[in-house]
Amino acid sequence: MKIRHALPLFLSLAAGAVDAAETDLVSINWSPEGRFVHETTLLASRFIEVCGQLAAGSRIDWAFEAAAPLNFNIHFHEGKQVRFPAKRDQVTKADGTLRAEVAQDYCWMWTNKTAADAQMKLTLKRQ
Repeated sequence: MKIRHALPLFLSLAAGAVDAAETDLVSINWSPEGRFVHETTLLASRFIEVCGQLAAGSRIDWAFEAAAPLNFNIHFHEGKQVRFPAKRDQVTKADGTLRAEVAQDYCWMWTNKTAADAQMKLTLKRQ
């Protein structure tokens, strides 16, 4: 985990917002065809981040589906600020194309604020 990701997570933990056992951080490992697929069960009251380094100007087609409404965002950090190229609350699916503004670690993140676990699947494809 890079330091810029560790600090916000540490601050969240210090503030009591999230227990360390309730987090899931996944690194993007592109296939030779430029694809990444991740399927998981997002437990109730937990979150998952799928992160990877992208070059400025990169274009990534993304799509996800979930069995329950989740809060979703794509974000990256610029100094102390967090930028959100996409942000939606209480959605079971969404798709789009991320155009990386700057060379940076970009994260797709979901939060399950429900009392039940939710199956979900993410698909990323480099253009």
